[in-house]
Amino acid sequence: MPLSKSLYIRGLQCEKSLWLKKKKPEVLQAPDDSAQAVFDTGTSVGELACELFSGGERIKYTGDFGSQIAKTKELIKRGTKVIYEATFCFDGILVMVDIFRIGKDGLIINEVKSSTSVKDVYIDDAAIQYYVLSSLGYEVSRVNIIHIDSAYTRDETLELEKLFCVQDVTEQVKQKQRDIPQILNKFEEILSQNDEPDIDIGAHCSNPYACDAREYCWHKQRAIPEYSVFDISRLRSDKKFELYKSGVVKFNDIKDLSKFNASQQIQIKSEISQEQIIDKDAIKEFLDTLRYPLYHLDFETFQQAVPQFIGLRPYEQIPFQFSIHKDDGKGNLEHFEFLAEAGADPRYELALNLIKFIPQDACVLAYNMSFEKGVIRRLAEAYPQISNELMAIHDNIKDLMAPFASKSYYHPKMKGSYSIKYVLPALVPELELAYKDLNLIHHGGEAMQAYAAMTFMKETEREAYKQALLEYCKLDTLAMVKILEKLYEAVH
Repeated sequence: MPLSKSLYIRGLQCEKSLWLKKKKPEVLQAPDDSAQAVFDTGTSVGELACELFSGGERIKYTGDFGSQIAKTKELIKRGTKVIYEATFCFDGILVMVDIFRIGKDGLIINEVKSSTSVKDVYIDDAAIQYYVLSSLGYEVSRVNIIHIDSAYTRDETLELEKLFCVQDVTEQVKQKQRDIPQILNKFEEILSQNDEPDIDIGAHCSNPYACDAREYCWHKQRAIPEYSVFDISRLRSDKKFELYKSGVVKFNDIKDLSKFNASQQIQIKSEISQEQIIDKDAIKEFLDTLRYPLYHLDFETFQQAVPQFIGLRPYEQIPFQFSIHKDDGKGNLEHFEFLAEAGADPRYELALNLIKFIPQDACVLAYNMSFEKGVIRRLAEAYPQISNELMAIHDNIKDLMAPFASKSYYHPKMKGSYSIKYVLPALVPELELAYKDLNLIHHGGEAMQAYAAMTFMKETEREAYKQALLEYCKLDTLAMVKILEKLYEAVH
């Protein structure tokens, strides 16, 4: 039975997903840009981890697994101590070991992950590698998961021994071995059948990975609407599947509202009636906390798995851009913006511009202020010489999200969410169209990926993306201005 390591992991998550991948791949969704970015990060982190064990030889991926296996055998026979992407196959099960070492006390499997912890699925990943190698007669003395240490802080030079954490998972891997033959037999039985396995949807559809068969299984086969009880906010996953199992899928199927909390009841009532639910007193109480001039603030950030700048930790949010709309309370708007040059540490220049544009006693408004506050706190920690000015801004931030998070203002188009992505089209649909009309950058994920890639672009392309980033971020704070106007209209 031809089966790769990734297919084995897929089968553990859902046997139907495995069958679809092998027998009906056309129903699976292609990875989106964010999924591809995660994959690319994993590849670059894996290559960097090889430097922990330098001097090895790499098995080049060609797709001709027979030659890759033969090359691996040749290198082992030659006495090569470290092999990157060593390739092995037993009984049709193909595995490639990230870093294969031959040490004094035996063979060592090193599996590299770009995450900051060891997850259960990584143990399964390593376990199938151990199974294949031990079945081929190799004596594996140790199995390691090499992952990024989130506590590492970058200094002038990158210290790989501190960036990476090597965790011994040998015992956990050995405990998995007894069950693997039975699992493989079950997979073989399923794949030998022409009929698709009848496996219902469940929590396994998103754990440990979001399944690429979700659209097929949920919407085409089970006719789950795009908006259903699975979208009820802050309802536990097991409760959602309880509703589904009892035949409650659409909002109109719900007969007993007492099973839901007050916030969830607002969502359900609004969806059934298709009417807004507005608590004018609560909204007015929020508006009374604001004072003018009011500074609408939005940051754009990106992340680096491997920190390139001094003082950064892995995956820390690095601000590279902001937009500010200053509203004087008399109908006059003034716009300020900053976008750092790509390729250098953007934080200090951004921080200096931030305190230049926002006075220390100003009232600042953000959407989901915990994000903006977190960015400013980290800037204050990094640059103590301007920390007082930064923390003054931090301490004066109010959260435009608050009336929507509390459902003081709820519109059925929000679909249970208080994300600005849902609030904006509900309250200011004309601006949603403006986002669609933007060139190159349409959401924060694209902004993050574009800025990270700009260093490697040609000048004309880089200039085009600069303009696109400025237009996108400016629209974000303008959207906040328009949303606030709707709140004022609601109470008058």
